[in-house]
Amino acid sequence: MRPQKTPRNDELSRRKFIEGLGVASAIGGVGVPTFAWGDEGDSGPIDCGPPPKAKPRRRAGGESFPPLPLPVTPLRRTEKKRPPSPPALVGKAALGETRWITRDGKRVRYRDWMTDPADVKTLLEWISDKLGINYRAVEIEFDHFSFDPRELPALLFAGHNNFQLSDEVRVRLARYVLDGGTIIGDACCGWNDFAESFRGEMEAIFPDRPLRKLSPEEPVFSSYYKLGDLTYKKADGSTFVEPPCLEGINFGCRAGVIFSPRDLTCGWDGHEHPRGTRVVIDQARQLGANMITYLLGTFQLGRFLSTTKVYHESAAPTRDDFVFAQLIHEGDWDPDPSAVHNLLKFTRDNSTMEVKFKRANVRLSDPRAAIYPLLYITGHHDFVWSNEEAALLGRYLKAGGMLLADACCGRLAFDAALRGQLAKAIPDAKLARIPADHPIYHSLFDVGKVDYTPRVREDFGQLDAPALEGLSIDGRLAVVYSRFDLGNGWERFPHAYSYGFQERSALQLGANILAYAVTH
Repeated sequence: MRPQKTPRNDELSRRKFIEGLGVASAIGGVGVPTFAWGDEGDSGPIDCGPPPKAKPRRRAGGESFPPLPLPVTPLRRTEKKRPPSPPALVGKAALGETRWITRDGKRVRYRDWMTDPADVKTLLEWISDKLGINYRAVEIEFDHFSFDPRELPALLFAGHNNFQLSDEVRVRLARYVLDGGTIIGDACCGWNDFAESFRGEMEAIFPDRPLRKLSPEEPVFSSYYKLGDLTYKKADGSTFVEPPCLEGINFGCRAGVIFSPRDLTCGWDGHEHPRGTRVVIDQARQLGANMITYLLGTFQLGRFLSTTKVYHESAAPTRDDFVFAQLIHEGDWDPDPSAVHNLLKFTRDNSTMEVKFKRANVRLSDPRAAIYPLLYITGHHDFVWSNEEAALLGRYLKAGGMLLADACCGRLAFDAALRGQLAKAIPDAKLARIPADHPIYHSLFDVGKVDYTPRVREDFGQLDAPALEGLSIDGRLAVVYSRFDLGNGWERFPHAYSYGFQERSALQLGANILAYAVTH
């Protein structure tokens, strides 16, 4: 249900409406700014907050300038030198059709994205003060934007009303995100019209990557501030506590689209309204700071993931050479697209194994899956095997095959799913810690100690032993599972928010597992 609109043509009634809510209007501080509505048929307010504060004038008192035209260098220069402008990080996208409205008796130009003009600017100033990182926001028109994330790493889509992008802009936004850019969306005042449009546009831009609710373990909730449940405020001033409501689209190990269907931008600007549903100001700013630090921490990873490793022997005959087979499932089954290529190269360079630079992507229901000595499965999220697929995996393992499972980034959602699905495939067997003297730790490299990523050390202490788990059938190791990520290390590129093994340890463990699978 939309909140009741205040009378459009009766300023006294509007003032009484605001005063009746028991709050005072405020400009430039925390409170409820005066606001207005557009013409009949518009879905949202046209004022959410004051414009950005004017930049201070730096001219010294009493200074005068010569008459125009000025010489190339002013005769007197007493103003202070301005510090260099910080780099642009976020561009606020100009959305909505141009309309003309009457404000204070004057006709002014209006577009929906202008309703909260200082939102991201104020957030970045707050982050500069709290975190000591200094960036600026800019406004962008798609007609004059390069769509190059190296120029502007993030775009903010915010507003109340429906909007629609052209096919050309959709194609260029898809390339922008795949090249490492990030799209942040916010339904200002929790307005459903904007939320529906944003979701629809993301579906059109990324038809094979649906928006999904981000789980509380996602790094955007802990990249700087450790956030749990959030406090939300309704139009009537009441509050409630729920888990975070962010939605996102992953590209590899990076969320390239982050969307809040409940208001954040008004909180960034430090004000509230008697309408909509919003995250309270302090937490909105903390979550905004997490978004900024997250995109800074994953930007170079996004650039790295924009390139694809070529398996140059993919068309070559296989003969008796080892081919790496990766399982396709309904989750994000291929979050580390360069990982397998790098592991195969490392294994070939450090052993006598005849390794093909070839990866076969198969489903459990594919008859070809049974011909490979090892199947690899990874991902971040929940996944489910059908009863038929679970039975096929059980027969494959009992016939001598091996499954290597890897929780990408060490995500708990994948961990829980893997354990549950294995119980369907092999009901009478359970995963257990592989002892340190097992041959899998000594088949190529003697791996007694390993290095973990900083996040593991931060949350689990100073671990140094490899923590692989296994499942045995008739005394033979049939399943190897790593609760801590291997694939990020195989990619040989920093993953700032991964719970996993460092590069060298991950590659040595991976090569040992391949050698063990072939020889056993």
